[in-house]
Amino acid sequence: MADKVSKGDVIAFRLNAHHLTARLGEAGLLDAAGRCAIQNSPPGSALLALHARVENLTRERVARAVAEEKSLLQSWCMRGSPFYFPTADAPVFTTGVLPPAEEGRLHLIPGVEQALDELGMSLTEAVELTGAEIDAVLSGRPLAINELGAELATRIAPRLPKRQRGIWEGKGPYAPDQPLGEGVVHFCIRILTLRRLVCFAPRAGNKAPFVLVEEWLGRTIPDVDPEVARAELLRRYLRCHGPSTRGDFAAWVGIKVGDTDPWWSLVADELTPVEFNGRSWLLAEDLDALRSAPTPQGVRLLPPRDPYTQMRDRETIVDRKYHREVWKTVGEPGTVLADGRITGIWRPRKSGRRLTVTVRTFGPPRARDRKAIQDEAERVASLRGASSVNVEFGTC
Repeated sequence: MADKVSKGDVIAFRLNAHHLTARLGEAGLLDAAGRCAIQNSPPGSALLALHARVENLTRERVARAVAEEKSLLQSWCMRGSPFYFPTADAPVFTTGVLPPAEEGRLHLIPGVEQALDELGMSLTEAVELTGAEIDAVLSGRPLAINELGAELATRIAPRLPKRQRGIWEGKGPYAPDQPLGEGVVHFCIRILTLRRLVCFAPRAGNKAPFVLVEEWLGRTIPDVDPEVARAELLRRYLRCHGPSTRGDFAAWVGIKVGDTDPWWSLVADELTPVEFNGRSWLLAEDLDALRSAPTPQGVRLLPPRDPYTQMRDRETIVDRKYHREVWKTVGEPGTVLADGRITGIWRPRKSGRRLTVTVRTFGPPRARDRKAIQDEAERVASLRGASSVNVEFGTC
């Protein structure tokens, strides 16, 4: 019979796994990023998420890890979104994310299938055409997605049969005046990041340029057996988001629930069932930790799409009546985490050297929470280069 676990135990376990019960020391940057990777959309979210997990983190420390030490890498990852993760863990968050079959890859990068059907081309063929030209286009220079896509599409066009070339160079559905082939290339680059050929360099203005991984790091990333990488990805997911189900894991990665077997079957003998929102699964070695996780304390200002709020059983962490506030499809806010509970939402607005933080709580905040939010907002202001901060409180 499966063990029954409480909502409080699950929240405490997950927060502790995410390093949100107590911040890591200043040397904990890579540990924080490597738990289950840190999403960086909208741009800058990753810095705030890491700040919530690491003591005295600065923008300069993260920049140094990315641009100088090359110990932190940014690439498209789960759900086709940009993530930071330790360079040493790159196979887990690239090879481990890439579905083994074309159908799963199409679901990971939704939107390209109709264009491929018009071309009479498979995703595999399109990716191979793009991959064959990527070195020539990107070697020795960083390029943002639009410039990279345009050059790649231009080089690919002459290699296509006449009928395909006409469609490739014709008007596409993705952006005004963008040829169809150029749009297809954009999707293919997502697959090439998961094949560890390209990654992001640090942002330049409002652009996030791509670079060749081997040139950026000065070396290749070693190959890892795809099954080893997929198994480790699922373990990391369950350590941060367990107990969980196949369906929730599929939504987290960006695949269909019916396509989870290449991950799930690899660790099936490491799992134990528990009763939580129905039958869920946990790594058996984590059962004791689930029952004895420390009580969460303190306040964090989590960014939009923080790894903690990316869990799929949303009713576990937020009352259903506030789901629309927390997970807006447009203008998604950050969340206020107080003693293990999401108690409100927040948004920053910077004007010159002053940061204004607007906080809306789910009911009147406790006096000590107001003070802790103010303190946390001051740390966020420093992180963002502001010299002063104003916190405006209200209720949802």
